[in-house]
Amino acid sequence: MLGGESRKDFCDEMCCDDVRHGETCSERMPVDLLTAERLAQVFHAIADPTRIRILSVLMEVELCVSDLAAALGMSISAVSHQLRLLRELRVVRKRREGKHIYYALDDEHVRDLFARGLEHVRHE
Repeated sequence: MLGGESRKDFCDEMCCDDVRHGETCSERMPVDLLTAERLAQVFHAIADPTRIRILSVLMEVELCVSDLAAALGMSISAVSHQLRLLRELRVVRKRREGKHIYYALDDEHVRDLFARGLEHVRHE
């Protein structure tokens, strides 16, 4: 038994492999393993309070590393390290303007994901 659940919490037969559905469970799975791993990496990347704070600032405005560090009360090195991880996973993007590099959320998908997560935790 899993986690102390009683036997009555489980089906007695495999419903998913029932021929009436015409497909097996694995054939009907909407997310392949590679996609699941990539999604898990994104969720893992944003599951850190420091990175959440970085994203919350970037939801509002595009900033350079030094301005982000000042806004968060962190060292430039620490913020830069976090941005590198977020950039590798396409959560944030960078844009060069002269000597300055500005960071922003990568796209509207990231903005929506962050906004939905925030909405969820604030919902009572």
